[in-house]
Amino acid sequence: MLEKNYDAASVEPLIGKRWEEAHSFRAGAGAEHGAETYTIVIPPPNVTGSLHMGHALNNTLQDILVRFERMRGKDVLWQPGMDHAGIATQMVVERQLMEKQIHRRDLSREDFIDRVWQWKAASGGTIVNQLKRLGASCDWSRERFTMDEGLSKAVIEVFVTLFKQGLIYKDKRLVNWDPKLLTAISDLEVEQVELDGHLWHFRYPIAGVAFDPADPSTFITVATTRPETMLGDTAVAVHPEDERYSDLIGKQIELPIVGRRIPIVADDYSDPEKGSGAVKITPAHDFNDFEVGKRHKLRAINILTVEAKVAITDNEDFVDGLEPTDMQRAVWDQLDGLDRFEARKLVVAIMEEGGFLAKTEPHRHMVPHGDRGGVPIEPFLTDQWYVDAKTLARPAIESVREGRTNFVPKNWEKTYFEWMDNIQPWCISRQLWWGHQIPAWYGPDGHVFVEKTEKEALDAAVEYYLAVDTPWKAWVEEKLENFAPGEILTRDDDVLDTWFSSALWPFSTLGWPDETPELKRYYPTSVLVTGFDIIFFWVARMMMMGLHFMEEEPFHTVYVHALVRDKNGAKMSKSKGNVIDPLELIDQYGADALRFTLTIMAAQGRDVKLDPARVAGYRNFGTKLWNATRFAQMNGVAADPDFDPQAVALTINRWILTELTRTERAITTAIGSYRFNEAASAAYGFVWNLFCDWYLELLKPVFAGSDEAAVAESRACAAYALEQIYKLLHPMMPFMTEELWARTAPDGTPREDMLAVTGWPELGFEDEAAAAEINWLVDLVSGIRSVRAEMNVPPSATAPLVLVGAEPLTKERLKRHGEAIGRLARVSEITEKNEAPKGSAQIVVGEATACLPLGDLIDLKAEADRLEKEIAKLDGEISRIQKKLANEKFVARAPEGIVASEREKMAEFQASRDRLKTAHARVADAG
Repeated sequence: MLEKNYDAASVEPLIGKRWEEAHSFRAGAGAEHGAETYTIVIPPPNVTGSLHMGHALNNTLQDILVRFERMRGKDVLWQPGMDHAGIATQMVVERQLMEKQIHRRDLSREDFIDRVWQWKAASGGTIVNQLKRLGASCDWSRERFTMDEGLSKAVIEVFVTLFKQGLIYKDKRLVNWDPKLLTAISDLEVEQVELDGHLWHFRYPIAGVAFDPADPSTFITVATTRPETMLGDTAVAVHPEDERYSDLIGKQIELPIVGRRIPIVADDYSDPEKGSGAVKITPAHDFNDFEVGKRHKLRAINILTVEAKVAITDNEDFVDGLEPTDMQRAVWDQLDGLDRFEARKLVVAIMEEGGFLAKTEPHRHMVPHGDRGGVPIEPFLTDQWYVDAKTLARPAIESVREGRTNFVPKNWEKTYFEWMDNIQPWCISRQLWWGHQIPAWYGPDGHVFVEKTEKEALDAAVEYYLAVDTPWKAWVEEKLENFAPGEILTRDDDVLDTWFSSALWPFSTLGWPDETPELKRYYPTSVLVTGFDIIFFWVARMMMMGLHFMEEEPFHTVYVHALVRDKNGAKMSKSKGNVIDPLELIDQYGADALRFTLTIMAAQGRDVKLDPARVAGYRNFGTKLWNATRFAQMNGVAADPDFDPQAVALTINRWILTELTRTERAITTAIGSYRFNEAASAAYGFVWNLFCDWYLELLKPVFAGSDEAAVAESRACAAYALEQIYKLLHPMMPFMTEELWARTAPDGTPREDMLAVTGWPELGFEDEAAAAEINWLVDLVSGIRSVRAEMNVPPSATAPLVLVGAEPLTKERLKRHGEAIGRLARVSEITEKNEAPKGSAQIVVGEATACLPLGDLIDLKAEADRLEKEIAKLDGEISRIQKKLANEKFVARAPEGIVASEREKMAEFQASRDRLKTAHARVADAG
């Protein structure tokens, strides 16, 4: 017999241990030899990470799919692993060192990397244990790490191959530079922060014309939010059709402070409607300006150091072609070495003193920040390694266009195409120590040798430098003679972008570049479950690499789930204080409750608005199933191995088996088409409503009766239905269903077989007549209960039921189920008449009208008055919210969560008002 209460906190760890000991999640578990494969690769969480609500949703949906397909007999591999997360991990270890007053640069590179590996071994796998608590049924025996030896081998193979194919190269371009972490970062690691700043309007003097601040013909005005970058200006751009500047195009201005003459160019980038219509062009410090610079062949002058300090006096690019006066040199000396923000203040002061500052305006604008370093990033001109993403993207674009890989929901394909059609070179180098060090070595003249090993690079270098016409021939020969070949080459210090190794995840985790059995069997994978924010950064890159190296798409479907927001629809963030910790919810309500909540709310294309109260509510769903099983056991329900659904005789049992079949089909179809919320809703409706509230209730008289055959059949049928419920719910609620499965064996002893590898139900029982009859009974009783509740009929009061217009079939049903109607609907007697009695509430059920004469039970006028007051009160609330939402200022300025909350309130009030109006109409009709 089950305990009175289900204790998730004690049961879930035991179930997890049983799964592990039984190897339930190993690739191929439960599948026959040669079974169809089904593979999912986990989006590898950062080794520094801990479970957040996005992980909880993502991994719950993946787990539903793999448990579902495993139960359907497929050879399932859910490949787990973690990402080394270059910047994030390095920052963790650097912070630990700083607590001991040790800087990274105080250690050798090798010692620092040893420290990182030590940290990874001690605490880097936290999230794996948290995923196990969630119930993730990965093949944990195959867990991989992007810095594993095998995956590192794949990274080197890809880099060297792409380099030799001309698809990886080194170039000087603008990157997002983090001056705190001293590395390039990806667009994904940049977050836009809205700040209060200023817009400074500068007068740039026309070259060869005496500058007069009062005479607009002697200057052109530009506006900037970053005065310090003017030191690197190499042009001013105006729109080619802007008549105000048509005479100036092709002329030059003399850049204040610097003295450099720079051209005025015509370019569509300049917006005539914005500001003065003229913009300063600083190719080395702005991404848009960089593109303008390329179009007009402008110089790109970097005036900042890697620490974002001004570099002038020793900056050859800056001083080239200039002949500064003593006064200019003095100003340069003041600026040189200043932090960018201090330099900004000094530049503004100098410009104002010289009459070059036209005006200053307050300006609130978005400033890009590094999400790790937390400081404003710099568009920075540096030498970096790049992938020719445009070439690699072509097959990946065609794959989606031709339907070989599909996005669900399909609208995300548009996002994919927009990014891929406009793809830029991919900067893959990072100025870090933790990560895959780039396999590139430089000779004494800077020539680069890219090979898989240092020995291969040295062999290539020796061959190169010993050529007859190589100036370095003698130097290399000397090194070789003196047994110092290690001094010939210097390895590139940079490491690869974390996304580079992640892009290989679907095949590197299976053993590539070696021809492993796993690679042959499980690639390509089946479906990728991911968030929309990394479609470009991860999904697209896996597509590119998979097609290039495996000549086949890495997955046929990309399911893109939405965000998990708070209950008001606001994005969760620490600053807002609205972050919900999934582990706290698991501690409080159990993993099943959280999983089911996320599942039933995971509608395609719709964000999940998570309220912890909903998790509590769906814990009650699990409690309902537990109690139903316990009630069944108390009534002698036990599994019968010989039970044959086709031999069932009782209408009530034939009804539940029919509804069970319909539910199985609905859940199977919904999971198979990634409509997870529909699968959960179908399960919820059947278990709570049909099975628990109706079937078990209607069986009570049977269990209490003396018809032994009916009792035996009903016990066996109820046990059979419960077994199928456990199976259908298992992908969504694995822990409780596994426990119930174990505790409800036919002989009463714990089952040895695991539900996780039991076959998925394929039900075929259908009896339309039985289903129609019992559903008619359910509809009739439900309708009577609703009317009684709406009209405030005392729960203990009984009322007569009058049926009008009933056909013979309905009359027969009334006779068969009269006792149940009386007991379940508090009906005192059932009669038939030709017309509805006065003072009765009416319900249409099929062809008949069910009438409840309530005049003797309630004061109809008083009830009508009460309902009118409630309706008027709701009308007032609805009107108040409508006025608020019609206020454009409120909608624009209020936090998104507040606006969403007001909209939800209005929807709730409107629904309540509609229900009250229906009740009022019934009272009026009855009166």
